[in-house]
Amino acid sequence: MPKVTLPRGEVIELEEGTPVGRALPGDAICARVDGRLVDLSWPVASDASVEPVLAGEPDGLRVLRHSTAHVMAQAVCDLYPGAKYAIGPPIEDGFYYDFDLPSSLSPEDLERIEARMREIAKRNQPFVREELGRGEALERFGDQPFKKEIIETAEADEGALGEVFSVYRNDGWADLCLGPHIPSTKRLGAFKLLSLAGAYWRGDEKRPQLQRIYGTAWATREDLEAYLHRLEEAERRDHRKLGRQLDLFSFPEELGAGLLVWHPRGGIFRKAVEDFIREIHMRSGYVPVFTPHVAKSVLWETSGHLAKYRDNMFPAMVADEAEYFVKPMNCPFHVLIYKSQTRSYRDLPMRLFELGTIYRHERAGTLHGLMRIRGGTQDDSHIICTPEQLVDEVLKVFDLTLEIHRTFGFSDLVVNLSTKPGVAIGNEEMWAAATEYLRQALDASELAYTVAEGEGAFYGPKVDFHARDAIGRLWQLTTVQCDFALPERFDMEYMGEDNERHRPVMIHRAILGTIERFTGVLIEHYAGDFPLWLAPEQVRVIPVADRHAEPCEAFAERLREAGLRASVDNSRERMQKKIRDAQLMKVPYAVVMGDRDVEAGTIAVRDRAGREVRGVSPEAFASAAAQGAAERRVEGIDLDSLLGVRAEPDA
Repeated sequence: MPKVTLPRGEVIELEEGTPVGRALPGDAICARVDGRLVDLSWPVASDASVEPVLAGEPDGLRVLRHSTAHVMAQAVCDLYPGAKYAIGPPIEDGFYYDFDLPSSLSPEDLERIEARMREIAKRNQPFVREELGRGEALERFGDQPFKKEIIETAEADEGALGEVFSVYRNDGWADLCLGPHIPSTKRLGAFKLLSLAGAYWRGDEKRPQLQRIYGTAWATREDLEAYLHRLEEAERRDHRKLGRQLDLFSFPEELGAGLLVWHPRGGIFRKAVEDFIREIHMRSGYVPVFTPHVAKSVLWETSGHLAKYRDNMFPAMVADEAEYFVKPMNCPFHVLIYKSQTRSYRDLPMRLFELGTIYRHERAGTLHGLMRIRGGTQDDSHIICTPEQLVDEVLKVFDLTLEIHRTFGFSDLVVNLSTKPGVAIGNEEMWAAATEYLRQALDASELAYTVAEGEGAFYGPKVDFHARDAIGRLWQLTTVQCDFALPERFDMEYMGEDNERHRPVMIHRAILGTIERFTGVLIEHYAGDFPLWLAPEQVRVIPVADRHAEPCEAFAERLREAGLRASVDNSRERMQKKIRDAQLMKVPYAVVMGDRDVEAGTIAVRDRAGREVRGVSPEAFASAAAQGAAERRVEGIDLDSLLGVRAEPDA
């Protein structure tokens, strides 16, 4: 009889054909057999290592969510006769399913669908796997055009095993699926339907538009409630809503999708970010460069962008009988700067830095506020060095990355090494060498990292840094890419110490990514409550009555002389309304001055959280605020420490 080895080394014998679930504890929802996920009903045929998969672990959650998506589709088909169902995969934190329905769904319909799902769950319907030939599968799904298209176009690596297709059914309802699934609908966890959206079939804007239902599923009710709380918090922090509230930016329809304008308050915020980025790069040995927004097609042909990246580029413009493209990346321009004269090993490493605006023709359906745009400005740098300098230069980039992110308040970083993707330029030897150099740098840095197979850029492997925000979400921000291919394609050279010509290496790196996307991440991380140094308006001075306007103006001028962004609210609103307005605009500090303050030569300081201290020395507050902003501190001023302090006027 086949021998089954369990996780703790226990070996049991099972009769051939026995369901693998017989060897596992009752809380398993599927099994891992020799590393492959299978249903609990999978028949044991030979010796194997077997592990239980529980609902709360990552693989278990994917299976649970996929099974919940099936039940949702079954419920929709029950409630809406004639429904055509497309695909319904598990995704991060949930699942979705796409439908072509006789009528449009509304948010109220989600409650009805969810109720039917709970009825199906109570019926304890088993998930039964079948394997059908292509002809049988086409017959089974004869009334489902999307399933028929999948069957007709599927290759062996797209879900078909030769001419055999796996199907899962429960209570007569069936779906094409590789599986595995939970044993029965009774084993569904805690789930909730969340939202509706439109989606084109197979992501093609020329194909039918379907109705997509999003949902989430978790192992326990407690996990679901925790996730829903995170969603509420994410909604409160939504950068699109806060961007309007704080008057930072807007997306006028006249510009076109994915393009924005920065308002004055947003411009001040952006300048604070850019000033810091320029300053720290100059201090770290980078030299600033500036390049145009368009270039002739020959540049993009040489770089490989037209061959490998054209779908993400805007269409060509014709001028002077030549084709021009707006730039999707800055790197070819920096190559031209390097090639503008003969270079020696003494010139290397060369660290070129640019806040360069790029344009990418992202699909309309993927655009999302500042997070996915068509025009953005990268803190883009290219380091050109010798192979011997490569590891040290990458390590310096890692150090700079950590310093920059800590300044912005991100200390919990997750690091990935991404290897060669399916679409790439350069030969295998180049890719192997570039990947090994990055691996050496990571090992020397002692940063913990994981490997993301096939996720590299088309011209080289990369290291990505993901920052965890205040509510636990990961954002991919920094990318560091090692490139042997572009130096080869552009015939870049330097004269070595041996007076021979050598090929340099390029490091592509953007630490913030685009300023726009990084702004969106910062807004959501801080919920708009930016650190003092980043706040567009740092102090708002509020006179209690008109007679206090003059001393308030004088104090605001004193703050501005100290380098702070200060304003005076001289509106005719009541004082409490002025304080509330400052809080709504998330101004870090409101300074209130009334009769008692003017007479005593003190101020009342209120932070945006509502904490207030009275009797504060104006000089002490101005000094503490100016120092905190100049040092780019993440934490605010300790207001209690200002009580009783009498700083010198020029402190």
